[in-house]
Amino acid sequence: MNFVECHEEPIHIPGSIQSFGYLIGIDAESHTITFFSRNISDIFTIESPEKLFEKKITDFPESFQSIINSEIYTSLERFTRRKNETYFDKIFINEKEYHFSVFRSESSIFLEFEEVLINPDKRISNKYDNFYIIDNEKELWNHLLETLSKVVNYDRMMVYKFMMDGSGKVIAERKNENMESFLGLHYPESDIPKQARDLYLKKRKRIFSNVYADTVPILSKSTESIDLTFSASRGMSPVHGQYLKNSGAASSFSVSIIIDDHLWGLVTCQNVEPKHIDLEDRVQAGIFTTLAANAYSSFKSKSELNYRLELNEKMSQMKTEFLKHHNLFDSLIECKKEIRNLPEADGLAIVSDENIVTDGNTPGLESINTIAQWALENTSDLIYVSRNFLKDHGKELDLSENAAGIVIYFIERDKNEMLIWFRKEFDEHINWAGNPEKRISVFSQNGEERQMISPRTSFRIFTENIKGYSKRWNSRNVSAVQAVRDLILETSHKNYNAIKRLNDELKKVNEELDSFSYTISHDLGTPLTVMKLNAQMLLGNLRDDSEKSKTKINSIIEEIDNMAEMMHDVLQLSRAKHSEIQLESLETAHTIEKISANAKMTYGSPNSEIIIKECPDVMADKTLLHQVFLNIINNAVKYSSHKDLPQVEIEGTEDVQTIIYRISDNGIGIPEEEKHKMFKIFNRMDNAKKFKGNGVGLSIVHRIMKRLGGNVDFESNSEGTSFILTFKKPYI
Repeated sequence: MNFVECHEEPIHIPGSIQSFGYLIGIDAESHTITFFSRNISDIFTIESPEKLFEKKITDFPESFQSIINSEIYTSLERFTRRKNETYFDKIFINEKEYHFSVFRSESSIFLEFEEVLINPDKRISNKYDNFYIIDNEKELWNHLLETLSKVVNYDRMMVYKFMMDGSGKVIAERKNENMESFLGLHYPESDIPKQARDLYLKKRKRIFSNVYADTVPILSKSTESIDLTFSASRGMSPVHGQYLKNSGAASSFSVSIIIDDHLWGLVTCQNVEPKHIDLEDRVQAGIFTTLAANAYSSFKSKSELNYRLELNEKMSQMKTEFLKHHNLFDSLIECKKEIRNLPEADGLAIVSDENIVTDGNTPGLESINTIAQWALENTSDLIYVSRNFLKDHGKELDLSENAAGIVIYFIERDKNEMLIWFRKEFDEHINWAGNPEKRISVFSQNGEERQMISPRTSFRIFTENIKGYSKRWNSRNVSAVQAVRDLILETSHKNYNAIKRLNDELKKVNEELDSFSYTISHDLGTPLTVMKLNAQMLLGNLRDDSEKSKTKINSIIEEIDNMAEMMHDVLQLSRAKHSEIQLESLETAHTIEKISANAKMTYGSPNSEIIIKECPDVMADKTLLHQVFLNIINNAVKYSSHKDLPQVEIEGTEDVQTIIYRISDNGIGIPEEEKHKMFKIFNRMDNAKKFKGNGVGLSIVHRIMKRLGGNVDFESNSEGTSFILTFKKPYI
């Protein structure tokens, strides 16, 4: 005994048709008869059905004259040029009128017949025009059901909408007063499994006249199964037949609602008693359903257009705010409330490396960090969307209820920059039409017993509580996130171009400044030397009692020396940027000792205690290394020289890949409010004004250390300052 899951059931090849239909299949090339339903002898006079095989319809004029004379058959090539397109005609067979349908499927042409029925209750008006003036979803589908009731009036008529996971929900209903309402009930995906949904997309009208009637087998000499996908009288699957019986229906009729080439839903009708609808009425029901689907698509498109226009307006306003700031993080913070509201989120987190700014209802900072780290390690898409994040990862990440749903947009993964939108847990209850459990039963199909998943036997309301989910992020919410993404990319590009333009201008200015540095160092050097010599000659020619004049001339000489030193430092600063360097392993002990000894003499501080500890080798350029230690050690000696017990300590330590030198002094320290501008050129602190200097030295050090592939940093308080120099470690 075979076992068949619902989604595996071959419902397109049942091997039989329903009793209201009659079917003949002919070969598409030779037009010879290849299969037929056993019941065709009920309407056509046929002596021996077995003799039909491999013969043409025209070989039996006494039996099939009405077919042979029909317009469809006389123009069969034209009507079967394209596959799966059905054409209709009416013919009389033994003085009864029948619908005659023709279509080609693969290598066969199907000739299908069913008796014409007159519907005395049929009432059609011009109200179908109203579909295009209704702009409310509920009203539209209710109007469709009202219109269809004038054509195919069933005990219960419903509009059934498919969800993203294949399950469905009844969103509109028209029923007899004594029947229980199914409006708002959900149905599991297994009620209409995937292969059934695929068939509804291909064959858009489907009727089961009598679920209790026996089906009619199809006779064929071929062992291949006959695909009845496009046959109007295709036999129903035993599972579906049992499903209808369990629901209390003896007959059903459905029309597919197709929107944008997707199966959006179904108009599904059920009757307590067997009921057959004439083919013309079924076609008309299909036309009305198409009109309603087109109207729905139209007003949805209008609504979507209006939403897009509003979104564009909001993004335009936000763009103005973004461009006020040079930093993306600042722009996001300024507009955080608007960014949170765009996708209708409860909370927003702006993450930039270890900096997190929030708005609205969000988890704690530690939890946000955990979510961000999880996202970096477990997702690859630019935008990640989940409404069941709490359900899937709540225990693993220790999440709270306000992180049930999340949307993450990765601005730049390498920098850990992202936006995270949050939605809190939604207390959701789903009312199912019966408990969606699966049971196994035995069915007979084509004379063979099979075990199949049995449909539900109860359709009483079954309420399921859903935990760990947020409200669903819809397409508009995702569009809003994408709009934020586009705004960030656009403004970042504009900022990039602005920065590039400024950098180009800065490059020109720097080149001019460097040229100027060389010029003043060279061209002004000689005049300064002449001025100093003349001042010294004047000083030497003054009488001993001219102390006032001597003081003034000494002041002139001192200022000339200051100007010469400043010119020298500016030139060194320029060279620190432009000179070609080649790193090599250098000893530092001798250089540090020599500089330390000269510094004590230079700043007149013989009592300064300079403690030199370990001095490991570094990777550097010899000239630039001297400049670095010269400036840092000189500063340490200079700014501690006014202490009673001035002290400087120099020590180098080894790390895995670097050598770190710490030069510490017990000098004047660096005020907190001035630390941010320590390495700016010509910057001098207020508490350093009584010391000689021009504020260029640390700028030189900063530039040199960057060129050496290292770094300079500092720590300072009222008790002194420590400069930390990080060099590359020499290769062993």
